[in-house]
Amino acid sequence: MKRIISLSLIAAVCLAATSCSESIIKKMQMAENVVTECNPSPLQVKNGQIPAKVTVTCPKGYFAPKAIVEITPVLVYEGGEAKGPVFTYQGEKVKDNFKVVPQEGGIIVERLSFTYIPQMAKSTLELRGVLTFNGKKYDLPVRKIAEGCVTTSLNAIVGVTCDYKADGYKAVIEQSTEGQIMYTVNSSVVRKSELTSDSIKKMQEDIEDLKNNERVTIGGTEIISYASPEGGEKFNAKLSDRRAATAEQAWKKLNTGIDSEDAQIKSVGQDWDGFKEAVTKSDIQDKDLILRVLSMYSDPAVRESEIRNISQIFTELKKEVLPELRRARFVTKSTFKNFTDEELGQMSKKGLEGLDEPAILHLAAIAEDTDVKAALYEAAVDKFGSETALYNLACTYIKDGDADKAKECLDNLENKNDKDVENAYGVVKIMKGDYAGAAENFKKAGTKENLGALDIIAGNYDSAIKNLEGTESDNLGLAYILAGEYNKALSSIKGTSANSDYLRAVASARIGDTSNVKKYLDSACAKDPSLKAKAAKDIEFVKYL
Repeated sequence: MKRIISLSLIAAVCLAATSCSESIIKKMQMAENVVTECNPSPLQVKNGQIPAKVTVTCPKGYFAPKAIVEITPVLVYEGGEAKGPVFTYQGEKVKDNFKVVPQEGGIIVERLSFTYIPQMAKSTLELRGVLTFNGKKYDLPVRKIAEGCVTTSLNAIVGVTCDYKADGYKAVIEQSTEGQIMYTVNSSVVRKSELTSDSIKKMQEDIEDLKNNERVTIGGTEIISYASPEGGEKFNAKLSDRRAATAEQAWKKLNTGIDSEDAQIKSVGQDWDGFKEAVTKSDIQDKDLILRVLSMYSDPAVRESEIRNISQIFTELKKEVLPELRRARFVTKSTFKNFTDEELGQMSKKGLEGLDEPAILHLAAIAEDTDVKAALYEAAVDKFGSETALYNLACTYIKDGDADKAKECLDNLENKNDKDVENAYGVVKIMKGDYAGAAENFKKAGTKENLGALDIIAGNYDSAIKNLEGTESDNLGLAYILAGEYNKALSSIKGTSANSDYLRAVASARIGDTSNVKKYLDSACAKDPSLKAKAAKDIEFVKYL
């Protein structure tokens, strides 16, 4: 009888224990009084991440002393999900090294972050839990703690600027053709041989070519005479004047077909500029000493005296430099009417052989097709080793979304000490998610507009406004939107682009202006149809679409 009673007692105890365990499990699974919060909610993208601060408040008596709970944050989005770190907690009687949640209750705070991808624009943050009790595992109910993700700050990336360098192509090109006659020392007599020199013959041929070119308009001619800097300033001034007079007569004898009566006569006198240039280009020994004398003294007489004192050097000067300065120049100005865009297009169909660097760069600049633009820049790089083309090719790849090819172009530039290049490197780093590195490049480049965009991406809206004030960038309006100053945002957005209208729609949505939301969204989508799909997922418009 005692044995029967004992067995009954044991059975009753086991049943009570089982019932108690089931009650604990059920209680923890139900979690009716457990409060979960997520900040921010909805989620927001910052610096390419979706950060979240999760707070869980456990009431007294909820967390069983022998329980272990594993919580996995999961961001569920269209086409997939991203799991965050697993957070593990234990009751007071569990002998392990997890965070302890006392039976008296407590507050658990965890910070987590997900790397943003475009599909996460429409997403939900869930907490999935597994309870371990008495060696067995039980699933806890899934808790949704944040619905949606604000991606508005990413519009700053659209506003990040990387401008092409100018192609240097001019509608009208000013040019000059010249020849010169040489004089003997202290003479203003034009020798007959000078009128048939190679310099004069070349000038006459060039003028004939200009006259036969219907795109060229020939202007006037300047006759400029000089004297070498020897023999005194006053003497050389008079000598230069006499040479100007004889050079004018020589110009008339050349019969170039250009009205000689319109020639402008200029007498320079001592040609110290020409002297300095000739010495710089020469192989004269101790030429640095001569150049130092020129920089130290401005008085012509002192200069000449000091140079004459260096007798050996002066002998070389008399032989190699001074004779080249006893001259008069005939400089004929003309203008060339360059090819129109249509003419360049027709010429390029036959090949690029006859086109110079600015022409090819201009063809690339006006090309609408990205592949054509890139091919033209590549041709300019191959044909001329054009640094401008290589940089602009990098910009083309940036605008096409190819960060790797853009970086390759920038890396191949010889001159990296350039603010445009620094800025382009910064844009490439943004594309690769390296916002800190991009900020360093933008600081070196001095591009406040792009620094403002980074401030927006990082959530530093006040700093963004300071950096962007005075610009007409869409990013200034975006910074005001994110700072909660919606009327300022609407007044500061000056652009007419699809992005400008999209931001106007966002600002209108935040102040509940339904009619303008529709108006600006319709305009934005008409200009850029891809925005329709974006707007459909954008939490900014969840009440309006």
